[in-house]
Amino acid sequence: MNCTEKEKSTIVARFQKGAPASALCTEYNISRSTLYRWSKIYCIANTTQERTFTIRDYDMLQRQVEKQANIIAVLKSVHCTVFDSLKEKLFELEQLYGQYDVHTLCEALEVSRGTFYNHVLRNKRDSAWFEKRREKYRVLIRDVFDEYRQVLGAQKICAILVQRGHQVSPEYVAKLMREIGISSVRTTAKQDYLKLREPEKKRNVLCQQFHADKPNQIWVSDVTCFKLNNHYYFVCVILDLFSRRIIAYKVSKKNSTQLITATLKVACDTRKLEAGLIFHSDRGAQYTSHRFQQLLHDCAFVQSFSHLGRPHDNAVAESFFASLKKEKLYRKDYPSDTAFKRGVDSYIEFYNTKRPHRTLKNLTPCQMEEQFINNA
Repeated sequence: MNCTEKEKSTIVARFQKGAPASALCTEYNISRSTLYRWSKIYCIANTTQERTFTIRDYDMLQRQVEKQANIIAVLKSVHCTVFDSLKEKLFELEQLYGQYDVHTLCEALEVSRGTFYNHVLRNKRDSAWFEKRREKYRVLIRDVFDEYRQVLGAQKICAILVQRGHQVSPEYVAKLMREIGISSVRTTAKQDYLKLREPEKKRNVLCQQFHADKPNQIWVSDVTCFKLNNHYYFVCVILDLFSRRIIAYKVSKKNSTQLITATLKVACDTRKLEAGLIFHSDRGAQYTSHRFQQLLHDCAFVQSFSHLGRPHDNAVAESFFASLKKEKLYRKDYPSDTAFKRGVDSYIEFYNTKRPHRTLKNLTPCQMEEQFINNA
């Protein structure tokens, strides 16, 4: 039911005189919570023979008194009157911007808010007063930030500045904090802690230098996923960077540490290895697992990792998977697991022995290794 202000006051008056809440709610089709809320707003605060007013009336009058007091304070602070030119009034109001709300400032000197905002935004960059104020608060924010051990954010720094008599907002403080390049250490503490120790564990030794002087000097590895008949197949490969030859690969329905370690063991069994071989991969959980890293340690390999979110750091392995999918997997349907694995087998055999490689001056990976052996 939509009630007028007079009807709401009448309902509350009946409730105060003892009318049952349930009866009033039924009669006027309102909820109890609505009745109780109205009773706080429209209850009679004082009654005399001349007038009657409610709590709401009292609050409204109080706000008007505060507003008038602020308007008087503004008029006492400026060096012009409402009869002066618009330019003079805008200049004076600009000096008080931030100390009083815009409604009060504009009403005091009878300036439209739109005109005032246009003036402020247009002149903000060139205003010496604005720049002076910004520089002042940059220093204050930095002082508070350092005083509280660099753990406070914009909200708390703003609260402290307000307690010390400054008129600022959390948004203004946050903006200045971004400008001077500071932020609460609490929000980045864990990331900073891990970054300090990360280089020791996950170094990028390769640094996109995709060149090796001889076989078994640098290996790169990666895992790709291929969906077939609502099943996912994971293909892990290890590639020798010197000849771009796939020296070991495995296909599995699970992307697990077992898949990676099994592939590495095949590679180690088929190649003649030397200590110090660089093994490069991304930062997948399988490559960073304790089990896999222990295996690399036992083989005396140096582990290298791509940077976070940098697939180009492992571009050679990524390029091979792109070729595998475009030249083989996307061109044929595979009715079974066995057919899919045979398809991967046949392509890797083709890639190693028959497919010319531009980086190798159109030699195949096998030809590249044969040439190295013959020239040794």
